[in-house]
Amino acid sequence: MPITPTKKIWMDGELVDWDDATIHILNPTLHYGWGVFEGIRAYATPRGPAVFRLTEHIERLFRSARIYMMQPDWTVDEIVEATKETVRVNDLDSCYIRPLLYLAHGEMGLNPIPSRTQACIAVWPWGAYLGAEAAEKGCRVAVSSWTRIGHNTIPPAGKATGQYINSSLAKAAALRAGYDEAIMLTPDGRVAEGSGENIFVVYGKKVVTPPLVDGSLAGLTRDAAMAIARDEGHEVVEHSLVRSDLYLADEAFFTGTAAELVPIVSVDDRPVGTGHPGAVTRHLLDVFHQATRGELDRYKEWNEYVRD
Repeated sequence: MPITPTKKIWMDGELVDWDDATIHILNPTLHYGWGVFEGIRAYATPRGPAVFRLTEHIERLFRSARIYMMQPDWTVDEIVEATKETVRVNDLDSCYIRPLLYLAHGEMGLNPIPSRTQACIAVWPWGAYLGAEAAEKGCRVAVSSWTRIGHNTIPPAGKATGQYINSSLAKAAALRAGYDEAIMLTPDGRVAEGSGENIFVVYGKKVVTPPLVDGSLAGLTRDAAMAIARDEGHEVVEHSLVRSDLYLADEAFFTGTAAELVPIVSVDDRPVGTGHPGAVTRHLLDVFHQATRGELDRYKEWNEYVRD
């Protein structure tokens, strides 16, 4: 999906013009993928733009930095405020937000430790990641031949730039084969996640998602979906799944900041349930959207407003 340029990008404490937000070609993050990032959304609400679970996203960014031995010059609170400032200065009611911690130009080679950690935040308008009709019609997915990174290969608990080549290989293969998205398995055949989303299945009133030990990222939209499902009377279980569990589910759906909450209507050319978005998925999606728009007091702590 093309990016629509905005006015300003925050770079290490300075708001610079979009076209001037550059790094050197010999930046070590570009060469070796040693950087960490977040994907966040701001939503339009009656009180103005609200960033969904902003502080928790930035806390996760700093946890990723710790895994990768990066030491930002900025605190969590400072990056939270810089994010709000960047949304404000670009005068956006809703947007996608990309904070990135990367290495400064100056060190080259496989040892990242001597390089200083720098930070940037970009925002831009961005629609539905899996397509405008995905929430209504659902998506067709295939189990990928590319396996999810393992805990002793590249730590999946972090959200690092270089590790996403694993997801990109799966995504590209799925698209070229005519599917909307891929599902990635662990090396021993357990369901991990989509190429950029967490995954859930529904069996009657039970909502099941793979545990983090199976290689999925601790998604904040995943966490929100679990909380909403419990509040709506469902039993929510973290349990390992294999691909045939996907075939036999009544419903299935993806969650993620970019994707939000998207029904899965077929896996490996087998219809999931009726082959149409199910009632449970539709209801959870409706409640999720109410929460992001600031319409539900029950979830008001998830909305961090850009303007006081």
